[in-house]
Amino acid sequence: MKIVALDGYTLNPGDNSWSPVERLGELVVYDRTEPRQVVERSLGADIVLTNKAVISQNELAQLPNLKLIVVTATGFNVVDVEAAAKRGVPVCNAPEYSTQSVAQHVFAMILSYLHRPYQHDLAIRQGAWKASGDFCFWLEPIEELSGKSIGIIGYGKIGQAVGRLAEAFGMSVLAYSPRPKPDVFPGVEWCDLELLLNRSDIVSLHCPQTSRNSGMVDSGFLNNMKHSAILVNASRSGLVVEADLVIALRKGVIKGALLDVASTEPIADDNPLLQLENCVLTPHIAWSSLAARKRLMQITADNIQAFVEGEMPNQIN
Repeated sequence: MKIVALDGYTLNPGDNSWSPVERLGELVVYDRTEPRQVVERSLGADIVLTNKAVISQNELAQLPNLKLIVVTATGFNVVDVEAAAKRGVPVCNAPEYSTQSVAQHVFAMILSYLHRPYQHDLAIRQGAWKASGDFCFWLEPIEELSGKSIGIIGYGKIGQAVGRLAEAFGMSVLAYSPRPKPDVFPGVEWCDLELLLNRSDIVSLHCPQTSRNSGMVDSGFLNNMKHSAILVNASRSGLVVEADLVIALRKGVIKGALLDVASTEPIADDNPLLQLENCVLTPHIAWSSLAARKRLMQITADNIQAFVEGEMPNQIN
């Protein structure tokens, strides 16, 4: 059985062994694959692994031997799952591998924004502490999370993990979901989207991107938030109308934005977000702790093993 990984570098840049997958067949790994190379590299493969390499109806039509597509991620929009189903090719993904990693990253961004450890370290090295003449100094007032409210949009596994951390910091948790579960999470206040935006000091996005919610964070959404609020997006860039967010940050409609995703990745040199001091950017790394990538590798191997045994617990088509 031949297995081809089209873009294996992010999963294993050298610190995450492919051995769980290698045991299951002849594995060929490409660090990165350009769109024009997808068919050529996948020809003859029984199983193709992809993270961001697109496999559309066009590619599927040219791969008659393909038996399984494994998405090495939770989101699977890079694969035309309906076209794959019509050709009898199951597609599976890797759910829940990054839950703790993403939740931790969300609070790393929040705490960094509120405490500015890097900026204070830099100021110390430039002599600002000594020049102050005091035993302590700060660049701007430091805020506590205790007593603040966080609004979590999408209360799946990651949203729940963020909620638990928020509660540990003494925050009140508001949640919005198309399918609220007040009996399951009694400590969480479920409310409609407008009320959540009106009351939250921090709004954190944790919903999958769909045709219904693409661009949901637009000017209307942002105008309903507190002027003192912070938006956090460690989910999908397509949830946000980036141009509207830029205007809101420039005009002080909201206080700041903490973003792990951008409209183009890597982010474009002319993206105006790069010029805004009240916007903190990280390069789509919330999911990528070594522990999470090890789980992802094992789930990928488990998906292949399940396919061989005639079971597909993570099939999405």
